[in-house]
Amino acid sequence: MTKKCMAAALMLLAGLTGAQAQDFPTKGGTVIVPFAAGGPADITGRIVADILSRHLGQSFVVENVVGAGGTVGATRAARANPDGYTLISGHMGTHAAAHLFYPNLGYDPEKDFAPVGLIAEQPELLAVRKEIPANNLKEFVAWAKANESKVNMGHAGVGSVSYIGCLLLNNAIGIKPTLVPFTGTAPVMNAILAGTVDYDCDPILGPLPHVRAGTVKALAIASKKRSPLLPDVPTSYEQGLPEFDCAPFYALFAPKGTPQAVVDKLAAALAKGLDEPAVQKRLADLGAEIAEPARRGPKALGELQRKEIARLTALLKPAGK
Repeated sequence: MTKKCMAAALMLLAGLTGAQAQDFPTKGGTVIVPFAAGGPADITGRIVADILSRHLGQSFVVENVVGAGGTVGATRAARANPDGYTLISGHMGTHAAAHLFYPNLGYDPEKDFAPVGLIAEQPELLAVRKEIPANNLKEFVAWAKANESKVNMGHAGVGSVSYIGCLLLNNAIGIKPTLVPFTGTAPVMNAILAGTVDYDCDPILGPLPHVRAGTVKALAIASKKRSPLLPDVPTSYEQGLPEFDCAPFYALFAPKGTPQAVVDKLAAALAKGLDEPAVQKRLADLGAEIAEPARRGPKALGELQRKEIARLTALLKPAGK
């Protein structure tokens, strides 16, 4: 092919891509949620799908693709056609820490995705079954150390945010409990209620109704500031364990290669939705801290992702995790 032909072909391709982006979307799309229905990731993903549907004029539906700490769904999203019609509502586990736990991961969390926008950050809560004789973090540490051989911890799969949060806690305490995997944090909470799991670390949404009902205990918020949803629960910093610091980001990603104009259109729709009072209330009711406008776009999300990859690698790799 001559240089002139090649240049003409490139110009034609650019024109088609631009036209496709301008018309996008012309059909419905899918937001993959890589965890089971009912947990924080699922509810956040459904809020996002609703935002995109309303602001882009086409129906975006949620597909729950569970397994392997969210990496099954993330792998499917990474391999999807990069046209903006298949997206993933990912988070710190799937898009910043998965490579630390899965050496044969089917995707690169950074290289195989185009960041669209940060949705929110959700501080985690240490929730324990009601029968455990501990009413604060200090008492829990003492109990866990004394019963280490019998203690078990529930999580939503290796590399999930619930796994990472409790891994940070366990490392700080210096214990190695039995780790019990589930397909999502909703099933973990059911196991805690049934008395077959001792504790978990989960964004506040999951344990919240059970804490309010008095059927599980909330011992610590893994953040520097208390949650307005549970104002009486002290933070890990207040209780002398700042190493237990985990407020996972939840964000929207597209497959790498998605036209930038399409990514920008998706990001703009997401930003509009996050400015809506009704959406802000829904997220606040989940215990989420909504990203301020300056931190929402593709560039800001990419920078956050890189920082979290570096932070988690430094914290977890030395422990052999």
